[in-house]
Amino acid sequence: MEGHTHTKRKATVSVTHIIPKNHWHVNTTKMATAPKTPPGADPKQLERTGTIREIGSQAVWSLSSCKPGFGIDKLRDDNLETYWQSDGPQPHLINIQFRVKTTVKMLGIYADFKTDESYTPRKISVRVGNNFHNLQEIRKLEMVEPSGWIHIPLLDIINNPIQTFMIQIALLSNHQNGRDTHMRQIKVYTPVEESSVGKFRRCTTLDFMMYRTIR
Repeated sequence: MEGHTHTKRKATVSVTHIIPKNHWHVNTTKMATAPKTPPGADPKQLERTGTIREIGSQAVWSLSSCKPGFGIDKLRDDNLETYWQSDGPQPHLINIQFRVKTTVKMLGIYADFKTDESYTPRKISVRVGNNFHNLQEIRKLEMVEPSGWIHIPLLDIINNPIQTFMIQIALLSNHQNGRDTHMRQIKVYTPVEESSVGKFRRCTTLDFMMYRTIR
């Protein structure tokens, strides 16, 4: 990374929402501060709230290219020190395919401009569909010097989680006009539905604990 220089700026992300004919998208464009996860509130802590669950292991993952030794396994190893590195022309593609139509609420991606500099993604497109032939863009982001987890909601026009067979993450450009990219982690989340049992308070009094075992 030697020889790179850059000016420190506050990390921001531009999110573009689009409405196609099937009404999967929101017809607004807005600038917003990057949704940086507060210190310590990483995705595993979000999962512990019981409202979302990571389902990336249920999908088949593929890449448009990779440098030998820096493939899909580096995206899914829960290690922020490792990364996938592309090895080909832009856009660089990450394909996530489910065997059944799956409800997806959010993507989590980890990027680190301080370490990766010109390898850091800048413009990202998220597309969904049944297969490669009918993918449609539902989110477009422009990140500025991101450092940490970026959460990308995948919601329809009435803010419900989408249902899809496939997600494609397209890395359109990098910072400092870099060619190849580094992506350190990607998480895929589905909402956790609260069961009727979960709505009742748990009985933890001493009297109850004495009779909780079926005799």
